[in-house]
Amino acid sequence: MRLSGAEIIIESLIQEGITTIFGYPGGVITDIYDHLEKSPIRHYLVRHEQGAVHMADGYARSSGKVGVCLVTSGPGATNTVTGIASAFMDSIPVVVFTGQVPTPLIGNDAFQEVDIVGITRPCTKHNYLVKKVEDLSRVIKEAFYLARSGRPGPVLVDLPKDVLQNKTEFKYPKKVEMRSYRPTYSAHAGQIEKAAAQILKARRPIIYAGGGVVSSRSSRELKTLAEGLTIPVTTTLMGLGAFPGRHPLWLGMLGMHGTYWANMSVAQCDLLIAVGARFDDRVTGKVDLFAPEAKIIHIDIDPTSIRKNVSVDIPIVGDCKDALSKLNQSLHKQEKSDWRKIRQPWLEQIQEWKKTHPLTYEQGKDEIKPQYVVEKLYEVTQGQAIIATEVGQNQMWAAQFYHFDRPNSFITSGGLGVMGYGFPAAIGAQVACPDRIVIDIAGDGSIQMNIQEMATAVANQVPVKIAILNNGYLGMVRQFQELFYEKRYAQTFLKGNPDFVKLAEAYGAAGLRAERPEEVVPVIEKALSIKGPVIMDFVVCPEECVAPMVPAGKGMTEMLLV
Repeated sequence: MRLSGAEIIIESLIQEGITTIFGYPGGVITDIYDHLEKSPIRHYLVRHEQGAVHMADGYARSSGKVGVCLVTSGPGATNTVTGIASAFMDSIPVVVFTGQVPTPLIGNDAFQEVDIVGITRPCTKHNYLVKKVEDLSRVIKEAFYLARSGRPGPVLVDLPKDVLQNKTEFKYPKKVEMRSYRPTYSAHAGQIEKAAAQILKARRPIIYAGGGVVSSRSSRELKTLAEGLTIPVTTTLMGLGAFPGRHPLWLGMLGMHGTYWANMSVAQCDLLIAVGARFDDRVTGKVDLFAPEAKIIHIDIDPTSIRKNVSVDIPIVGDCKDALSKLNQSLHKQEKSDWRKIRQPWLEQIQEWKKTHPLTYEQGKDEIKPQYVVEKLYEVTQGQAIIATEVGQNQMWAAQFYHFDRPNSFITSGGLGVMGYGFPAAIGAQVACPDRIVIDIAGDGSIQMNIQEMATAVANQVPVKIAILNNGYLGMVRQFQELFYEKRYAQTFLKGNPDFVKLAEAYGAAGLRAERPEEVVPVIEKALSIKGPVIMDFVVCPEECVAPMVPAGKGMTEMLLV
């Protein structure tokens, strides 16, 4: 069966089980769109290519599948870079197809030509420039394999126009053979035994879990380990939902804006069990002061992440699910002990920290506190919503005050910190999970970065709800200026913000506003009763700060309790 390159792409996607694509057409990929229109694959027309990648990213995070987007050459391709870099930092499986000028014109500065392979090489797991139509099906098979296997990540496939038009015999590969790429899934038995022995000796252990637990679907194994030996659990921002947010052993998030008791527990633990986390700077603070009394076990599928930032005592390379399963089996065989009794002094110390320095705020009768909005979102949705966020204060308040009880329910740009990420990612999550409530918790600055995707939501009746914590500032930067720059609010006051209710209505969506505390719950309930997309504009206290906060260059115990 001889097919054109454009037809091969569509048939290959069908073979991969792809049902959804986010994209924006252009001249060099018109052939693909012509065949896509006749296929069973659902295409969502975005309004900006950055939004396409974020939608594919949100789709992937919420569903556990590979997200796919399709864009044209030149500016279409370069507009994807921010989304690709965010997916790369957070290890999200996305395949990005970009158009390219015909192969004879590559390197000639042709119209809308750009070296997108070169540009994205530092922020993709792998990328391809397909020069022959005969290679196309193999490349697509490899792209999806690379995106979803090992440590997941984005893969880019660049498609010259002549490759899309040329024809060849189509045969989709059944398997992938890449001699240079063989991820280690099975954890080494000897290292597992060393880890088990160390855990049984510990008196003040802490589990520190990251996004790797979510992507490897090992939340159940993590919970078994924690409950079996009564070990308190903290997670990174990316790991929220990996452990139930209302569990007695839950410490909350650690790090720069983590809970007081999570940071103090890590500082004073004698064993830190790191699972699927990378010890980034927002978690460790000053590395010399991070977990100074602890032996460290580090489980990760990516060997380059181990010992990259922090020295560890027992490295375990392998899939988190496999490693935790083996670790639980090994510990189960050991002598039984009353671990709750053994841990009692440690648990009491943690409870004391929690009692003396809780996450708190004061909600008065007049101004709405942003934390109050997040708490009410949790209560009204009974914790069952998928929460996406933008980046900044809104992101941290969501992490602190919405309690995530299951994985794949918190969607945020963790590593790159992209303003404008949350709304398109929420659209992708809603497409993947049509029966779930999906809410984007946003700031009034960040929501304007990709607000044009409201047209995508309205046109496709994707019922995403946006909760804007509208404080009139670029809040997190304003907070830095308040604390460290003597309140010189240089260029952080958002003069000229639109009326978000009217903006929603202009797009054909619903707009609601709350200006007093008693209006918050009715607005949320009204928004959830509306079938289509809704903007909820919560006018909140303009100078509220996120607390705790660890200043740059300080240790995690040097928290400002602002």
